[in-house]
Amino acid sequence: MEDSLIIEYYWQRDHRAVAETAEKYGHYCYTIAINVLKRHEDAEECENDTYMKVWNSIPPNRPVSLRGFLGRLTRNTALNMLRTKRAVNRGGGSCDAAFEEISEVVSGEDITLGEVEKRELVKAIDEFLSELPREKRRIFMMRYWYFESVSEIAARFGKRENTISVMLGRIRNKLRIYLQERGFEL
Repeated sequence: MEDSLIIEYYWQRDHRAVAETAEKYGHYCYTIAINVLKRHEDAEECENDTYMKVWNSIPPNRPVSLRGFLGRLTRNTALNMLRTKRAVNRGGGSCDAAFEEISEVVSGEDITLGEVEKRELVKAIDEFLSELPREKRRIFMMRYWYFESVSEIAARFGKRENTISVMLGRIRNKLRIYLQERGFEL
């Protein structure tokens, strides 16, 4: 089914919207959630929470890309679940390694940046990523957006884990330099 029709179902408050969304994008949402949460039950709960959030946000939102909208909602929902579980358990989460790696480049402190600076930082990172060769961009996104492990990425690209780790380290270093050259204090 076309995304535009699914979105129209949401606008009409037709419950087929959720069923069609689950049919078309259920695996995609589950994959994002499981990469962050690592537990089947948590990933399913996150997926269902995502459907509820989509239902509550369309309308008034009319996403240009339903897939992108769902991906962002799923990722944010999963990260919020992970933060909640960490706060309760005070234990490490499955995304700690990826967070630690990327925090070398960009701090996770929202307090230090105003809204305008955040938008400028996001724009600069988008520009940096758009200049990368396709394979490197995909590897970077798989690690830091979808939280796939280095071993999963290596298997997908038919490369050794060490090769992927070195590649990610070089990309992070280039990103750091790129952002510093544009005036971002890291």
